[in-house]
Amino acid sequence: MVMARTGYSAQIEGENVARAKANELPVSPKHSIEIARFIRKMTTTEAKAYLADVVALKKAIPFKRFNRNVAHKRGLSKWPAGRYPVKAAEAYIRLLESVEKNAEYIGLDVENLRIDHVAANTGRGLRAFFPRAMGRATPKRRETVNIEIVVTEVA
Repeated sequence: MVMARTGYSAQIEGENVARAKANELPVSPKHSIEIARFIRKMTTTEAKAYLADVVALKKAIPFKRFNRNVAHKRGLSKWPAGRYPVKAAEAYIRLLESVEKNAEYIGLDVENLRIDHVAANTGRGLRAFFPRAMGRATPKRRETVNIEIVVTEVA
């Protein structure tokens, strides 16, 4: 099976730009979109440290768009509703490490990388089945997500 090569949604060009992308991760698109909105304009070190605290269940990600029946979490400023999307945060940490390696390879300073563009889009829905009683089955759709990050070096 040949996978389609997909481009980036933001055309940010320059000598001090690095990018990374992950296609069809088995992660919740809603969690990925909320994390993307939250880490935009952060530095990569700040984002990785915050997401490590999310994985450790110490800090929450504020849910502003997908916040129906989402409980309030302690420690959030300016927005009370939040969650701890551990699986999505681990995927973002791996992708941030990848974009830092890409930046290091082209000669950028890893300590001064700012996230200029981050997007999370729903990927293909993989078909699967729930086994039910008496030999029946219910179809389900496994959700996937495509995440892209573009960073620039700030002086």
